Order: sequence, then C-alpha cells, then structure tokens
Amino acid sequence: MTQEKSFKSRIWEFFQSLGKTFMFPVSLLAFMGLLLGVGSSITSPSTIKSFPFLGGELTQLTFGFIAMVGGFAFTYLPVMFAIAIPLGMAKRNKAVGAYSGFIGYMLMNMSINYYLTVTHQLADTATMKQVGQSVVLGIQTLEMGVLGGIIAGVITYFLHERFQDTVLHDAFAFFSGIRFVPIITSLTLSLVGLAIPLLWTYVAMGIAGIGHIIQSTSVFGPFLYGVGVLLLKPFGLHHILLAMVRFTPAGGTEIVNGHEIAGALNIFYAELKAGLPFSPHVTAFLSQGFMPTFIFGLPAVAYAIYRTAKPENRPIIKGLLLSGVLVSVITGISEPIEFLFLFIAPALYAFHIVMSGLALMVMAILGVTIGNTDGGILDLLIFGVMQGTSTKWYLLFPVGIVWFTVYFLVFRWYILKHDIKTPGREDSTDGAAQAVASNTKARGKSKYDHGVILNALGGKENIDSLDNCITRLRLVVKDMSKVDQQTLKSAGALSVVVLDAHSVQVIIGPQVQSVKTGIEALI
Repeated sequence: MTQEKSFKSRIWEFFQSLGKTFMFPVSLLAFMGLLLGVGSSITSPSTIKSFPFLGGELTQLTFGFIAMVGGFAFTYLPVMFAIAIPLGMAKRNKAVGAYSGFIGYMLMNMSINYYLTVTHQLADTATMKQVGQSVVLGIQTLEMGVLGGIIAGVITYFLHERFQDTVLHDAFAFFSGIRFVPIITSLTLSLVGLAIPLLWTYVAMGIAGIGHIIQSTSVFGPFLYGVGVLLLKPFGLHHILLAMVRFTPAGGTEIVNGHEIAGALNIFYAELKAGLPFSPHVTAFLSQGFMPTFIFGLPAVAYAIYRTAKPENRPIIKGLLLSGVLVSVITGISEPIEFLFLFIAPALYAFHIVMSGLALMVMAILGVTIGNTDGGILDLLIFGVMQGTSTKWYLLFPVGIVWFTVYFLVFRWYILKHDIKTPGREDSTDGAAQAVASNTKARGKSKYDHGVILNALGGKENIDSLDNCITRLRLVVKDMSKVDQQTLKSAGALSVVVLDAHSVQVIIGPQVQSVKTGIEALI
C-alpha cells in the first residue's frame, strides 16, 4: 500500500537532490582544477628557473592556454550552480529548468544592479571590492559568490516544478506549459533581486560568523570539518557541507591580488592562478587532509578485509577490494570501501570518522599546502609534487605509513575479535560469490543486470524519482516494503541505505551512472 509522504520525507528528498546537483559543477571544477594546476606549474617562474628547457615560447604558450581553460570553472562557478540545480533536481523538462536557471540568475543580478544604481550605492571601480560588489557576466552587482547561484537555482527549481504544466486562457495559450517557466522565473527572480540588497548584510554576517567559528578553532577546525563530512556521508548530505566550506565565507576570506575571495577552494585557485604561495589555513580544508585516509587508510582497510577473509574466499573478493582501492587512491571516492563495513560494524565507522578528522588536523599542524577537491594521487602529483617542496608534500608519506599501520591493525583486530562478516567471512560463500560475479561479468556495456535491480526496487510502478550522485542511486519510492535489499546486494550493490519511509539510496560505486541509465531505459 502506498504511503503518503511526510514532511520529513519531502525534506530528505529535497536535500538529497540538492546535494547531488552540486556534483555537476564540482566535478567539472575538479577536472578544470587539474588543468589549471598543470598549466600554472609549468608556466610559473620558479619552474622555468629550475627547468630552463620548459621556458620555450611554444611550451609556455601551450601550457598558458591549458591554464586559461582550467580557470573557466573558477570564474563562472556561480552561474554553473544556477543552471545545475534545476537541471539536476527537475523530474521532467530538465532542459527548460536549466534554461530558466540562467535567465533567473541574470535577471536577479540585473535587479540588484538596478537597486544599487537608483539608491546611489553603486561603487566605482576603485572601491567596488571594499564595499562587497563585483562584476558578474558584465553586470556590477553584490559579491554573493556561489551562494547567489544556489539561491537562483533553488528558486528556479520550485518555480519549474510548480508552473511547468500551467494552462492559461486561450488568448494567452502560447505562453502556457513549459514556456511559462522562464517567464515566471524572470518575474520572480527580478523581485528577489530587489529584495536581496536589503537582506544581504545579515546573510553575509551569518555566513561570516560560521567562518569565524571554524577559523578561530585553529587546527581543531579541520578536525571538526572532517568529522562532519564523515557523519553526513552515509546520508549523502556531505556535499552540502563540502560546498559551504569550499565556496562561501564559511571557508574563509582572503585578499588575492587586490580582490577579496571567499571560500577555501576559491582562494586556493585564485592563489594558484596568480602564482602565489598557498595559504595553509585554506588548504587545511582541501585535498591534503583527505590524502592519509584515501591513499593509505582505506587501502589498509581493504587489506585487513582480505587478510581476515577465509583463504578459500580471498580469490573471490580480491577483485572487489582492488577496484575499491584504485577508486579511492586515484579519484578520492571512498564509498566503495566504506560501505563494506559501515553497516555491519558501526564501531569501525566511528573509528574511521575520528581518524579522518585527525588526518585533516595533522596535515594542518604540519603546514602541508596541497589543495583541490579529490584527495587522491592525482592531486598529490599536480598540486603537491609539481608545485615544489614548499607544499611539503613529502610529509604525507610518514603520516600515511602511520595511517596505514593503525587502520590495518585496528580493523584486523576488531574483525577477528567480533567475528564481523566482512566480504569473504560469510558462513556461506554463495552470497559473496554471487555479489562479486555480478560486479565482474559483462552484460553488454554494463556489468550489472538492470532488470534485476529494477525488480528489486519494486518495479517501475514503485519508483517516484530516480537519480544518482558519484557512487549511489538516489530514489524516492512509493512503497518501501517492495524494496528487496538482499536481491539488490546480490545484484552488485555494496549497500542499501533507507533514510525514511520513501527515500532510499543504493550504493553502487563508480559505475552508478551506467546503472541509472540502464534502469531509466527499462522504465
């Protein structure tokens, strides 16, 4: 029997979807950051001084161009959020939502400009930054950063869902349906733009207050941040905390080349682009703090699971564990390993939370300055090694050895002492073999049976909405009792997270996009 959604369920659904949409701009930003890192490092004067052969005109022009391309996402990040949020959250007519998001964002800023102009608050070029104004796509407006894009995107999403099926009188029928969405969006966000200057001072003070709390705790701030990210990760809400620290004043503010920059990741990219030394209090919240865990700790977890498995089962689980290690070390995606023990050994996840927070704190204490988003080996090479010894990248290795040792010993001891049924330790090997087989054999272009997964979710009639983030399917179902968790795990899912009576997440791993696409094709 279908249950009516509660207010709590709708809130869960909204924040799950919102956090997922952040991955659109952030994933592009991560890639562009790699280009910016490579280009900036090769064109920096210190690199040319150390390696004169890189100073050739063609080499510098080539890598200067690469750095320019990499700077795109940093420059236009707010409008990317304004477009990505309605694109990702809309259930139908996604392109219309994205189109309306851009229109709404532009008109919101034009209205802010109009208000500042008629109230004689529009600053001249020399004092613009000091009074919190900037130029956005040619429009002088308030410096709202990514938060401005999020505001426009969220409002556009609600307007899109409410008005995309609007039917007007025959005389105005041309403006009905999806054509009405950009119209109502433009009108609404124009009015929002007039109201923002009246409220922005208080909003900015609140965000700055959060940033002050985080920054005033010194090295304990990164610890709390790491703990917060790990606590939210099982629910898929950690992207919201990550975005707040990376892109808003909650992650700090700093003057870079005469411009005030807000957000830890924004500041790092600005310093990278300008060829300036990286600020330790900024990189403390970025890649460096996750590297001991992603590059050393989680591989140790996989090795402990392998060593504690029954000898006859080790060949069966080897591929599963190795793929999880590679994903963690190279891309910084940790869920494939974390969800192997999260629900069967919560105490180990609590240990993992503390160790992750300590990793950020220790790297900050040591003064390491490696930025970007992922925390994998690519970030280490591009934003650590290639930027020179001033980043203190070499200190990661003694810390990593300690993390590998501690993780391995603790996990091995706890698994054996409490007989935790991690992969390969099940009383029956059939389940493990079936799960691994479903992850390894190919069916066309996918290694998952989409039909089995769809049936285990209760069939297409039971799915109210279907989407995905980096590693998990995010669903809203009509009847949770129809979801067969055991069949989902046998079909290759690492875990199933039931958030409430309607919201459920199926942890797949890096191949989640192909699984979602396959299920959509069947639906």
